Amino acid sequence: MPKTSNTDYDDDGLETFKRYKPRSLDELTTRTKFSKKEIQLIYQGFKQECPSGIVNEETFKHIYGQFFPFADTSSYARLVFATFDLRSSGCVTFEDFLICLSTLCRGSIEDRLRWIFTLYDTKKSGKITKDDFHVIVCAVYALLGNVASPCCDLETIREHTTTVFQRFDKSHQGYITMEDFMSFCLNDPNIIQSIDVLRTIV
Repeated sequence: MPKTSNTDYDDDGLETFKRYKPRSLDELTTRTKFSKKEIQLIYQGFKQECPSGIVNEETFKHIYGQFFPFADTSSYARLVFATFDLRSSGCVTFEDFLICLSTLCRGSIEDRLRWIFTLYDTKKSGKITKDDFHVIVCAVYALLGNVASPCCDLETIREHTTTVFQRFDKSHQGYITMEDFMSFCLNDPNIIQSIDVLRTIV
């Protein structure tokens, strides 16, 4: 359970957190691939946007939307939030944020592929279905807006979903396992190159 300096209860008797206190720098450096100085810098930015030390889904969507002011980011931000919400608690703590950021920026190709699989696995069932793919494709089209396709319609999105899904589902079983996903991606140089773009220096 997250550490807090103040605890309240809402109208339903559920515990809510006024002020979240992150773990020590030593522990955070052990759990991530960031240095103490990097963590301090990331924390300063995090606290500016989230003074309470935690982020709920609506706040996360608002922050995410600032990076794409002319696009509909709501659907994609909701999916990303779900991968950052490591305890499925409805809120993202600084540790959650830092661990996921470490995976995306400093993790191995395999680490990042596992994160992407989790993003695509919208039902959290351990496998990706065509419906899961459709949710992601719709969210990406909404995120890119007119930049991607000014005249994109639902039929085009469905066709794109089918084409992409069939590339992964080579055995025609109707779903994609983590093993299938990893194997396909690791053998596609274009996918590896695009995922490697996520490796950044904070």
